[in-house]
Amino acid sequence: MPKAKIKFTYKDYRNLPESETKRYELLGGELIMVPSPTTYHQRISWNLERILGDFLSRHDPGFIYHAPLDVVLSDEDVVQPDIFFVSKERSQIISKENVQGAPDLIIEILSPATAERDRTYKRTLYARHGVKEYWLVDPEKRAIEVTRLGQKGFETLGIYTQTLVSLTFPKLSVNLSEVFE
Repeated sequence: MPKAKIKFTYKDYRNLPESETKRYELLGGELIMVPSPTTYHQRISWNLERILGDFLSRHDPGFIYHAPLDVVLSDEDVVQPDIFFVSKERSQIISKENVQGAPDLIIEILSPATAERDRTYKRTLYARHGVKEYWLVDPEKRAIEVTRLGQKGFETLGIYTQTLVSLTFPKLSVNLSEVFE
């Protein structure tokens, strides 16, 4: 008799032992360990957060967050994007413990252990749940691919290597040498 495929839920995920020091995401009901980022990954993340934070403090369109913070897309899909943004218009999805729904923008910084998942599975997952814009930051190529949700999923708006532009932040212009310094 074949075994039933039993999936983890958000409740199971929340009840992982506190002594567990690894980070996990819940993807399709499967617990996936997320390796610790490298120092270069962290520097890129900090640089992007600083740039976005400075922009938000001047224009005040919403809220920026970074991992580890749970984004609960469904009972079987809980992610911890590197960086994400929730507009003021959608701030009702922000709770004390997590974010309950799709952010307006998700930014994933690629690493050898997660790049394929970020480019394929998560790209589809984020599109299904209505994330409006998705950035894939490639530290090796020193480039950022900006995608926007369309009728058939995410469509690439551009792969930027010098100055990034975004539909989410039309007044923002990011000099990528500041990101990848």
